[in-house]
Amino acid sequence: MTVKRKILSAAMVASLLTLAACGEKQDEAAEVIRPVLFVTAQAEPSQQIGFAGSVEPQYSTDLAFRVLGRLIQRNVDIGDIVEKGQVVAMIDPAQLDLNLQAAKADMASAEAQYVNAQATEDRQSRLLATRSISQAIYDNAKQARDTTAAGLEKAKAALRKAEDERGFAQLQPDFTGVVSAVNAEVGQVVSAGQSVVTVARPDVREAVVDVPDSIAEEINTGDEFMIFLQADPTVQAQGHVREIAPQADSATRLRRVKITLDEAPEAFRLGTTITALRSNGNHQEQISLPLSALLEQDGKTYVWIADAQSQTVRRQPVEVVRRTEQNFIVEGLEDGQLIVSAGVNSLQDGQKVKLPQGEK
Repeated sequence: MTVKRKILSAAMVASLLTLAACGEKQDEAAEVIRPVLFVTAQAEPSQQIGFAGSVEPQYSTDLAFRVLGRLIQRNVDIGDIVEKGQVVAMIDPAQLDLNLQAAKADMASAEAQYVNAQATEDRQSRLLATRSISQAIYDNAKQARDTTAAGLEKAKAALRKAEDERGFAQLQPDFTGVVSAVNAEVGQVVSAGQSVVTVARPDVREAVVDVPDSIAEEINTGDEFMIFLQADPTVQAQGHVREIAPQADSATRLRRVKITLDEAPEAFRLGTTITALRSNGNHQEQISLPLSALLEQDGKTYVWIADAQSQTVRRQPVEVVRRTEQNFIVEGLEDGQLIVSAGVNSLQDGQKVKLPQGEK
């Protein structure tokens, strides 16, 4: 009897353990309703973005001498108006004059040699006709004439070069403009190609601004801007984007944008500080959400939309227009939708959630 009782007791314990295990499995299988935080999507109208900058000339030229020399004269200063062909600076022409004299002397020598060789060739030609000399003697005379003819052409080219270089002693602009920079002083030795004076055309002006790299990607050539003087915002002009820097500055992460001014008032003088305003390229209403609400998977972006009636969530693909360190601008949502703002990586489509009461 004792053994049978022990066997019966063991069977009852095993049954109880089995029932307990089943209960645990049922408890684990029970669906867990997870509380989530959410924000309400609120559409905002497109806003204007302003950038500070300055008015600069669209066409500007650095004037430099083509030859080495010591600067002995500079007739202009910053802000002066210069005419096309006006002499703005001059280097010491002494060495250039000597080079010109030497080229003229070489030219005279080459001409004399050519005249002498030509006369010799003529005499030898007549003697050859009467068979008084051999063909070889005439060929030598003809070769000497050809050699001196080549030397004469070389001397002519050297003389033209020396004359041109003598003219390079004077610095002249190719257009009427205003002096925007002076880079050399009288007495300074300047090398060929070294900038001496910068001349800008004041008739064609543009606004130059630096914009963040993320915003520059949304700007296209031809986009219109409104330009305001910072000193007097009532003075304004219309402009359109002419050029966008292909790369951002490595230090500031800003890209330079040049906006050509259309019929700008005289108050938009070179160097004037301005503010450039534009409307976002897309005028549709956009929604700003905290960055914690963004789900990124397989190169795509999503948000979780919570349904207040069914108390479930579903994944919604969206297009991120722009993002910052805290927020991102998104398209593809409707105003008033509830967006999960935390724990987006641990949710599943159709999952039951609990929305905090009283939050919107």
